[in-house]
Amino acid sequence: MAEGNGLQVLPPGAGYGIVIGIGGFFAALMLSITWMQNRYTAFSTHQAEEFNTASRSIKPGLIAAGIVSYGICGPMWYGATGSFQILLFAIIAIKIKAHAPGAHTFPEIVLARHVGACLVLGGSQVVAALTNMNVYAACFLIPLVVAVYVIVGGLRSTFLCDYTHTVILFLAIFIFGFLLYSTSPIIGSPSAFYDLLVSASQQMPIARNTEGSYLTFRSVDGLIFAVDLLVAGFSTVWLDQAYWQRAIASRPETSVRAYLLGGVAWYGIPFGFATAMGLGCAALTSNPSFPTYPQPLTSAQNAAGLSSPATAIALLGKGGAVLMLLLLFMAVTSSTSAELIAVSSLLTFDVYKTYIHPASSSQRLVQISHAGIVIYALVLATFCCILNAAGVNLTWLLTVLGVIVGAAGLPVGLVLLWPRMSTVATIASPWIGLAMGLIAWFVTTVKRSGSITVDTTGDVTNAVAGNLASCGGGAVVAFVLTFIFPKQHVSTHVRDIERANKIKGIKAPTAEPASPGPQHSPEEVTDAEKAAEISTAKDGPPDKHEKPPKSSAEAEAVVPTGNELVDYLEAKQMEPMDPELVKKGEKLAVAFNWVYLLIALILVPFTLFGTGYIFNKAFFTGWIVVSFIWVWVSMLICVIYPVVESAGALKHITGGLWMDTMSLSGRSKPRARQAYGTA
Repeated sequence: MAEGNGLQVLPPGAGYGIVIGIGGFFAALMLSITWMQNRYTAFSTHQAEEFNTASRSIKPGLIAAGIVSYGICGPMWYGATGSFQILLFAIIAIKIKAHAPGAHTFPEIVLARHVGACLVLGGSQVVAALTNMNVYAACFLIPLVVAVYVIVGGLRSTFLCDYTHTVILFLAIFIFGFLLYSTSPIIGSPSAFYDLLVSASQQMPIARNTEGSYLTFRSVDGLIFAVDLLVAGFSTVWLDQAYWQRAIASRPETSVRAYLLGGVAWYGIPFGFATAMGLGCAALTSNPSFPTYPQPLTSAQNAAGLSSPATAIALLGKGGAVLMLLLLFMAVTSSTSAELIAVSSLLTFDVYKTYIHPASSSQRLVQISHAGIVIYALVLATFCCILNAAGVNLTWLLTVLGVIVGAAGLPVGLVLLWPRMSTVATIASPWIGLAMGLIAWFVTTVKRSGSITVDTTGDVTNAVAGNLASCGGGAVVAFVLTFIFPKQHVSTHVRDIERANKIKGIKAPTAEPASPGPQHSPEEVTDAEKAAEISTAKDGPPDKHEKPPKSSAEAEAVVPTGNELVDYLEAKQMEPMDPELVKKGEKLAVAFNWVYLLIALILVPFTLFGTGYIFNKAFFTGWIVVSFIWVWVSMLICVIYPVVESAGALKHITGGLWMDTMSLSGRSKPRARQAYGTA
């Protein structure tokens, strides 16, 4: 039933249709949403503050939106290690609000203290495998299509894109889940699923698993891969500007809650989906509907992420391939949109504004952001083409990612978490850690495998040596260099001081003479400022006839836009979060992470690993039920909760659309633009 590689069940036109057609549809959808945002709310995407940070007002529900080779442990290890990085970032998020409330990017935070290729490549390879679409065309079309709506909508459009794509993602997951566990004539129940996996364990045993079983947690390669994922997580999360940007964009009072909810929700997707589709691949290999029947998928096909598409084809034929392509496209474009706006922010604020034109207007910064999006889309596409030509696949990238960039993960985090972190340690420790990781990786590869190739360097055991040396080396060197060279560089240049103060939320002294009157203590002044902040939060932005507060020289350079709230945010000095709220947030984040670490990463997996237990049918059924329930919990957090918490904004926009519609028919006057600033 399949052609070529055994998985091509759709014509090339289907691949182009999904990438261009559906991409164009979402571009039009995002353009419409952006138009409504600009017309009916106070958030204008023509301003740098809104374009790059979503006016720091994103609510937590909107932020929170194939490992068959290791058996049943793979999905849980992937979910547990990935979620842990997001939960740990909750601590970073609260530190940003406390110590760098005015930052746009994480290099700005480093500067103030001391003066996305994976999914695009993997998605392109899967699209090419299912449709025979040219993989290089897919590599270019995916980021360029996404760039269209990111340019128009800015950061807020990536949140809206994430939400829209997540809704479709969960619909697809539920379709496949219900098919596997209840309605499919070829499986249709956890009991039949279990029997098929027992048969697969006998016909295709997994090396270094207890009795070669798919139903055991004792998988040596699975454990090593979990370590690789854990180390890679520090690079994909702690060094990802997209995560930092979401922390910057979130509301100060809910930033911790956003990442805790996001971590819980993220767990359910790989745990539930990979349990169904990854193990489903093994279970269905002996079925005539399987695309490569009677042969199993090759190791190269598994490494390219084709186990889930193969399961989808076995369950639904061509319809399964289309649904899988749609699901894949949603995941890839959602990630790509976040990376495009993140990298453009780095180019805008850390290159252009810092070194080229510090006094740029907001409108000019938006133009630079647009150019940065296009440049990065082309660079990303070219890089993915190079990786594909070199024979690199998604699994290889995930396995070795920690070696390449993991050395910088902990040092960057320590800039916020450890006040003593020195300038020399901040600059040097990532490079020294990288050198240690590369040496350990290549030496281990040569000694164990005899040569250095794409296949040997991608071996999980070879890669784990480099991952641990890189990540651990970077952390150890950071502490050692801080004690040897403890000095923190402090610039005396006025512009550098103003920029650092702006990022840290420190008010600059004004040139206006103090008027005579009663003197206040610092505590009284702080209380008065807090009262003013509370009043502003309750009553909205200042009256349109009042001038925005000018608390620094930089604020005075702001170009008025006519949008009261945006002008207010542009001119206002972002103040650090209240210390009491910071303490409460830190306690919650630290406690949650400790509980998660002890239960999800130590107690449950290592108990199952240590005993070598092979699941019986009752235990497996319970495992399936828990994984599917977790998918429902994730759906409630990512799909339902954002609608509930944004009900006011949705009602306001709907009312505006209704009034404008009525005005077109002559039944009422056009509605004046009324700002809604809490969306």
